Amino acid sequence: MDIAIDVMGGDNAPTAVMDGLALAYDLFPNVNYLLVGDEEVIKSELVRVKLTGKENITIQHASQVVEMSDPSTVALRTKKDSSITVSANLMKKKTVDAIVSAGHTGAAVASSVIKARTLPGIERPGIATTFPTPSGAFVLLDAGANVDSKPIHLVQFAIMGEIYAREVVGIEKPRIGVLSNGEEDSKGNELSKATHKILSSLPINYIGNVEGHDLFEGHVDVVVCDGFVGNVVLKTCESIAKSITSTLKELLTKNALRKTGALLARNAFTDFKKIVDYAEYGGAPLVGINGNCIISHGSSSPKAIMNAIRVATELINHHVNDLIVERWEELEVTVKEQLDS
Repeated sequence: MDIAIDVMGGDNAPTAVMDGLALAYDLFPNVNYLLVGDEEVIKSELVRVKLTGKENITIQHASQVVEMSDPSTVALRTKKDSSITVSANLMKKKTVDAIVSAGHTGAAVASSVIKARTLPGIERPGIATTFPTPSGAFVLLDAGANVDSKPIHLVQFAIMGEIYAREVVGIEKPRIGVLSNGEEDSKGNELSKATHKILSSLPINYIGNVEGHDLFEGHVDVVVCDGFVGNVVLKTCESIAKSITSTLKELLTKNALRKTGALLARNAFTDFKKIVDYAEYGGAPLVGINGNCIISHGSSSPKAIMNAIRVATELINHHVNDLIVERWEELEVTVKEQLDS
């Protein structure tokens, strides 16, 4: 399989990206890596991480970089030779099976959608983000690709989330819920109510509306919402995780007795940190596009980049896009009948 890496994307690029590649290189020996970015910079980094002369590593020069402060449209209008735009073009041409970027999320979404388009029948892609729970994990989408959505978009998010949760996360029969302000059918806004009505008619494991407190209690496996709400949930959870971690560290180092207790419980704290660390999940796939795009956090560590590459390999190996198309073909008539009723 062939994967393009946006070497210049992210707050810590190119160092963290190349360190992540170094971690992934031996773990995924069947991958051909196409490194996109400034050729001279990449050559220098390959020397640093001791990966020069590898037959399965090639370079695609890109003279520009989309900065985090740039509008999303810059990648398409004025920075057509940016690392993310060049990566998206490679995906469009089927030169690579997937692209991985820790750069500008909006630019990654815009470039991927405009260049590669969406899968047959899929109107809009969604960002699928995996969150940890005490009993495993759940997938939320859309986590930020679409600010405004229609019922059909949320229904398709549910279908794509079902496939992703089953094939990649490993949940045999994912429970699907619509994020709302109450479990009752009468609760929610017009979007969630209309989505609930359609999903209730489909042969999927739909459990109805779910509230915020349900997310981390292991009650649901796929949570569906529009990108505005999903991104707020994502950023809030990230902030809470950081706050809890830093507060625990401060409280546990206040005096010698607490330090001793913390030392005795260090394995538990190590496990806790692993559970809440976004680096363990690597990146979020932009599901629904005619290709595979993994969007990593802007401040991704090498470990996060390594796991983003892992996610890309899993999407490819499990033929997730083919399964999404097949599933939509099975349900399309019923969905459109409900929309017309």
